[in-house]
Amino acid sequence: MQNTAAPVITIDGPGGVGKGTVAHLLSKRLNWHVLDSGAIYRVVAFAAEKATISVDDCDGLLKLVNGLKPTFSTDNEGVMHVFLNKEDITARIRDPHIGTAASQLSVYPAIRTALLACQRQFCQPKGLVADGRDMGTVVFPDAQLKIFLDASPEARAIRRHRQLLQQAIDVTLKDVFAQIIERDERDRSRAVAPLRPAKDAVIIDTTLLSVDEVFAQVVLQWDLRQMQVLS
Repeated sequence: MQNTAAPVITIDGPGGVGKGTVAHLLSKRLNWHVLDSGAIYRVVAFAAEKATISVDDCDGLLKLVNGLKPTFSTDNEGVMHVFLNKEDITARIRDPHIGTAASQLSVYPAIRTALLACQRQFCQPKGLVADGRDMGTVVFPDAQLKIFLDASPEARAIRRHRQLLQQAIDVTLKDVFAQIIERDERDRSRAVAPLRPAKDAVIIDTTLLSVDEVFAQVVLQWDLRQMQVLS
């Protein structure tokens, strides 16, 4: 289980709802650590491609995972960088095909179990803001606050397409929408740790909200939770 000495806020939801942005804003406000759990799966997918290990080869992937030692650091502007063997692979793991591979290999229970300890190590004082798809349901079930962000597939596709274009990744909006629908189905239907809100999660629909409006709602929920503790 997690380090109970450090509080945790989890932010779950499908791709394109703004989990990462809100998590980083919140961690900066609270001066807490931040975990982008999706980046860990992307590191595995990147390393597997580099080692020519198929996403269908669970045994090969598991051996790879047990030998991986990715590191994460945040620069002066609050941007998290991902390193593997001292190489900054932040931009490379954001390629859409790496994201697809990460989703495909994430269905294996053995892989998810192997990565649990890695993710829980991020829980350190003063606290942790963790974003992903099963942070509140599996990785940090005892989190002090659980947020589940959602939005329409159309809105999420537009946001993700804009992000990819800003990263100089040439992809059509139609392809991004199709990838989102495909990943939603895979994430929600997998046998282990499917994408779903925790029973005690606060659900926020971000379809018509700006990042600032979503962030304000999350901060409000945390403030309310703190007031409940004090009362």
